[in-house]
Amino acid sequence: MIVFNEKTKIFKLDTKATSYVMGLADGKYLGHIYYGKKLGAQGQDATDLSYLMRIEESPFVPSQNMRDKASFLDNFQMEYPFGGTGDFRESCINVISADGQEGLELVYAGHRIYQGKEKLEGLPATWGNNCETLEITLEDGPTGLKVLLSYSIFEDSDAVLRSAKAVNSGSQTIFINRMLSACLEMDNEAFEVLSLHGSWGRERHMARLPLTYGGYTTESIRGESSHQDHPFLAALTPGCTQESGEVYAMHFVYSGNFLAKAQVTCYDTLRMVMGIHPDYFRWKLEPGASFQAPETVLVYSGQGLGAMTHTFHDLYRNHLIRSSYKEKDRPVLINNWEATYFDFDTDKLTAIAKEASRLGIEMLVMDDGWFGNRNSDNCSLGDWTVNEEKLPGGLKRLVDEVHKLGMKFGIWFEPEMISPDSKLYKEHPDWALQLKGRTPVLAREQLVLDLSRPEVVDYVYGCLRNILTSAGIEYVKWDMNRQITDIGSSYLPKDQQGELSHRHTLAVYELQERLITEFPDLLLENCSGGGARFDPGMLYYSPQIWCSDDTDAVERLMIQEGTQLLYPLSTIGAHVSDCPNHMVGRVTPFETRGIVALAGTFGYELDITKISGQEREMVPGQIAAYKKYAPLVRDGEYYRIASYQENHFFDCYEIVSKDKSTAAVFCVQVLAQPNVRSRKLKLRGLDADALYEVEGKQYSGGALMYAGLLWERPSGDFQAKVVDVRRIEK
Repeated sequence: MIVFNEKTKIFKLDTKATSYVMGLADGKYLGHIYYGKKLGAQGQDATDLSYLMRIEESPFVPSQNMRDKASFLDNFQMEYPFGGTGDFRESCINVISADGQEGLELVYAGHRIYQGKEKLEGLPATWGNNCETLEITLEDGPTGLKVLLSYSIFEDSDAVLRSAKAVNSGSQTIFINRMLSACLEMDNEAFEVLSLHGSWGRERHMARLPLTYGGYTTESIRGESSHQDHPFLAALTPGCTQESGEVYAMHFVYSGNFLAKAQVTCYDTLRMVMGIHPDYFRWKLEPGASFQAPETVLVYSGQGLGAMTHTFHDLYRNHLIRSSYKEKDRPVLINNWEATYFDFDTDKLTAIAKEASRLGIEMLVMDDGWFGNRNSDNCSLGDWTVNEEKLPGGLKRLVDEVHKLGMKFGIWFEPEMISPDSKLYKEHPDWALQLKGRTPVLAREQLVLDLSRPEVVDYVYGCLRNILTSAGIEYVKWDMNRQITDIGSSYLPKDQQGELSHRHTLAVYELQERLITEFPDLLLENCSGGGARFDPGMLYYSPQIWCSDDTDAVERLMIQEGTQLLYPLSTIGAHVSDCPNHMVGRVTPFETRGIVALAGTFGYELDITKISGQEREMVPGQIAAYKKYAPLVRDGEYYRIASYQENHFFDCYEIVSKDKSTAAVFCVQVLAQPNVRSRKLKLRGLDADALYEVEGKQYSGGALMYAGLLWERPSGDFQAKVVDVRRIEK
């Protein structure tokens, strides 16, 4: 419920368990007052928390003390801070006026409260019924700039969804050189900060450290959300655990450059901001034009990280993912990349498919190397025509052979890229991003297409469409294997070059929207050299994302833990690969690799014809286990019991059905320890008063949660098991 107290000028948003409160100081400055556990009474005077804005303290509001207005602006806890006029902290918006000057003073100009939620033009965002939205209009008189702040809440969620839109209502062109989506400001409580970091092959490792004076930043200027950082930031009260403590989290629904920053000020307040990174960003806003910033998800939890995770999981399942596959078991696939790399033909792929089909695998995915003259990663990107030397008779012949085996067929694309050694580049060198007078920077022997050009977007989509309509293709893996450099376009005018990075992201969204609209039954999986585009923006278009190119089971425990912190398990692309692992060289048991991959979409990344007979015999059982646990993985509540990243020895997580009738506990012993007894696992999420059966024995839910379940000490390294928990119905 959203209410506005006309008398006190207080806005209050109530979700199921939280309240978010703002107010006007001096009748015009929008200030943040409170975000936390749900406040009680709903009476007219009960919403008056204006005293928390401290407007009676020095330096007072400007109408009472104009001589210290700068001190007020630099002290006041702004809801959407602006730069250049006295607030020297991190701002959300800065513009350059027609006179070339920077500075704003955004003041309240009105608001509206309405049922529903408007779409964000060209951008992914949450959606759904039973939603209410508050839109507050701020304006700056001298420039004519208006900023529309949107706050939406769903009846079934504790998240607050925020976005901002700039409108030039003046008579002269202005330039936005910084426009973030949200700010959250509060008194400091000796907060710690939690973020996700890594690199290619070790994405989303959790990092937690104390916040001190100054700023903590996580960011990407790589043209994607990136392997190295993630568009997420959370402030935690000291000692916060999975089950206790307070969490203030922000997550950005965007797939390009981002900035997330937490700043502790000299007034011992915390300001957190999130949005498009201001580096390589400058947007021309002509009179009457508007600019829409992406959505940011705010989540407060007063019950630790676990409750935060549940809020994100449910929000994304119910109000972000649109694909019909979110309600279905995903087909168990086998991808030929680690099996063959570029060395394949129709016969080799058909042989893999035959053996895979015999063992119960349901889809063959043909990865990189099927087009142009692509026998290595040095050429042919952009030439999306089938290489009939590898695939004699064309793509349809191969697809038909796979379909005869009762399997589906999928294919790999990298649509945003172009190779210098390609027909396309020879015909259209100006279609590649490039800085005038400079030799383009190669990465993986490829350049990036200029997707600000409408003809390039149409060409890319035409290629995708031609391939998909040429044969019965049910799945597409969309990849992006390099980050963006040479941010220059021969198409955009010089005063719009700063729009290029954002326009690239918008074009990717446009392409994927066209794809899933024309091919609604297509299963789209996003990928970017592994997990560099695992972000909420991509989930709007694809129900699953390839988690990492590192498929080593031990490394995946840490990658998947950081990913599971925010994302439903059913969105996580997870496969069983060969050993020694192609990236780290580690050898782990086939059974353990299968159990680790169950916490995701499940598939295989190997040559099924070359693994041992013993391992092949295990495949049908692994697939049966996936089918068994798929409903839990898709719809259940995830609980983190133990973290290998923290303890360095073992990992444990639990998935519980929403009705608490069934659960699965996944245990992985990474390193054996001498002189260690069985481990005590305290389960969560069960009905304390119900009776459950576990491995043939009966326990109360309370006993399993509060006293614990013993996990017999494994006999060696890299051992794993799944424990079933089933409620005994009366």
